[in-house]
Formats: sequence, C-alpha cells, structure tokens
Amino acid sequence: MNTFLRTDDFDAWLVGLKDNVARARIVHRIRSAEHGNFGDCEPVGEGVSEMRIHVGAGYRAYYTRRGAVIYLLLLGGDKSSQKRDIKRAIDMAQALDKE
Repeated sequence: MNTFLRTDDFDAWLVGLKDNVARARIVHRIRSAEHGNFGDCEPVGEGVSEMRIHVGAGYRAYYTRRGAVIYLLLLGGDKSSQKRDIKRAIDMAQALDKE
C-alpha cells in the first residue's frame, strides 16, 4: 500500500475547489493510487509526475516520490494552468530535496 502525504499548497487548492464532484473524484483517484492503481499519470520532469483527473476543467495533481511507497502531493491545478503548475511543482520538489 502506498502512502500519500500532502503539502499545505495541495490542501488549500483541494479545499478551494468549488466543484464538489471534481473534488470527490480527485480524492477517489488518490485513494486508488494508495492501493497501487495510479491510472493516467505521466512524469513531467525532475522527479515530478502529473496525475490527470478527467473531470471538469481537466484537473491535475502533481506529486513526487519520497521513499519506496511514500508520495508527496505537491499541488494541484487544471489544464489552463498546467505549464505554470508544472514549473512550480518542480521548484517545490527541488526545494524539498535541499532540506
């Protein structure tokens, strides 16, 4: 079983979503990934991957791996902010590596 930890940035994004159906689907995708079913995920660079959630605005959750079965959810976004979100997620992961 995988463990997913969340940053404050990710939690703030998820809580701030106005689309309750999308929020529920995102939480469900994370639960599925905890059990090994990552679904539609792709690496975006520098150890950061993107979990695509096909609902609403095309939501994405960005995460990095920390250890054998621990993943850290860095932040979330949607298709419209994808490039900016990927850069920010990579910057966050690199900052964590320096700690």
